[in-house]
Amino acid sequence: MDTTKPKRNLRPSLAFLNGDLLAASVPLEREEVILGRALEAGVRINDTKVSRQHAKISMLRDSKSRNPRYLITDLNSTNGTYVNGSKITQEVLQNGDKIKIGKHLLRFELLDDIDREYQQNIHRLLAHDDLTGLLSSRSFFSELRRESSRAKQKQRPFCVLMMDVDHFKVVNDTYGHLTGSKTLEEIGFCITKILRTGDVASRFGGEEFSAFLLDAELPQAIVAADRIRIAIEEYGFSVIRKGKPAETHHITISIGVSSFPGDSTDPIELVEMADSALYRAKNKGRNQVCAHRELSEEEKSKPMLSREDLNIEELENGTLGKLASDD
Repeated sequence: MDTTKPKRNLRPSLAFLNGDLLAASVPLEREEVILGRALEAGVRINDTKVSRQHAKISMLRDSKSRNPRYLITDLNSTNGTYVNGSKITQEVLQNGDKIKIGKHLLRFELLDDIDREYQQNIHRLLAHDDLTGLLSSRSFFSELRRESSRAKQKQRPFCVLMMDVDHFKVVNDTYGHLTGSKTLEEIGFCITKILRTGDVASRFGGEEFSAFLLDAELPQAIVAADRIRIAIEEYGFSVIRKGKPAETHHITISIGVSSFPGDSTDPIELVEMADSALYRAKNKGRNQVCAHRELSEEEKSKPMLSREDLNIEELENGTLGKLASDD
């Protein structure tokens, strides 16, 4: 009887041990992967202490056994690359080695499919709100910073929405906390149903939600925000009462909007500006959308293009081609 154990199919990856991407596992699928701050880096680390092209990991094969080896090389970075606490120029990586780049600590791992799925599930649990399935506020800020860097380089607009449920305490007081939790879950559904693929939404905390809309100028974002407002106003939210006939209740939401780059190019300021606009919407009577600034006369007179039309217009004007050639 053959008692030989089947060989595990181990593949290399890097797991983040701290920072916004805590527990995220990044597979190293190419023979050479660049680690750095640049948008085009294979493993992008959004950290001012990390060089644009900081280090690279190369896969080499032993000339006799043909088994793979993994070599990390520092690319003359400003602040150096460290493996297991020692500064290196070049080092052969072993399973479990800790790599320090800037403020970030990563672990080099050889994982089979089961280990890889486990890592992905852990990261998913940490990155998402367990009630609504939306991103957590921490993950939202991480994605927002990444989008801000991309938008600066590609010269593309985007907008931030801050949303707060009106009189949510009344829902808990009237129907109980089970209904309150179900309401928040269904609000998450209403928001994601309106957003496009690529847009990002989060449960910011309590009954507050946030989102950013890719390739959206302020007029388009105001329209999208109002669609969310109307969808929630018209939705019949479930009332959870054991042993009683099914019934629904209604609530509203107030929304504030800020735009990149018109209002600010700083992601934290954009959130603060959208939050300020949100509270202006509350003070004006709730159940409405307010922008951080008034639309300019040019924005008011400009034809209202969809975000898809904006992309087509840029292609026809050659803007995207110029950006691609500049990269």
